[in-house]
Amino acid sequence: MSSNSALERMIGKVLDQKEAELISQIDSAYQESLDNLESSRGKLEAERTRIVEAARKQAENLKRQIIGSARLAARNQELLTIENAVNKAFEEAKKKLQASNSQDSYKELLKHMIEESISAVGGSNAVIIECNKNDAELVRKVVSELQNSGKVQQARVSDQYIDVLGGIRIKSADGTMTYDNTLDSRIERLKPLIRKNIAQMLRGVE
Repeated sequence: MSSNSALERMIGKVLDQKEAELISQIDSAYQESLDNLESSRGKLEAERTRIVEAARKQAENLKRQIIGSARLAARNQELLTIENAVNKAFEEAKKKLQASNSQDSYKELLKHMIEESISAVGGSNAVIIECNKNDAELVRKVVSELQNSGKVQQARVSDQYIDVLGGIRIKSADGTMTYDNTLDSRIERLKPLIRKNIAQMLRGVE
């Protein structure tokens, strides 16, 4: 009996030791799991923060795109309004110019245009003057008067008419120089100034 009791105690001692080792291993594994969970929690929080920040930046970019698109649309609409206003103003101007062709003031304008144009291509050069069909007779009369007064030397009016509102186009006899002094070209040169004025009016700038 005594030997059996000793054996039981030894077995119990071994079991207790193994139980303690097992418990120690379980505690160690549990602590490692807690550490891993805490580490994972930190990584998850960092990932959540990154996702939220990325979403915020995307929302800001989208907001800027929407605002930019709205501003661009407004700018395009403003430019369209300005261009329509300019075109309307020019159509009105053309109508008034066409109506004034028979007036004495138009004859004086043609005289000034011819003198200016001849000077631009060289006053001593032989020149050809072009105009529309309606103005041809008046232009020939003005050229004749200028030649009689000695202000114009070698100039002749072309029999080939150009499709313009009025005014003249002059070129040297050898074709190397041309000066466009038509009403159409003068109107076109005014367009940038008119666009600027209309834009200022739309924006309330005096």
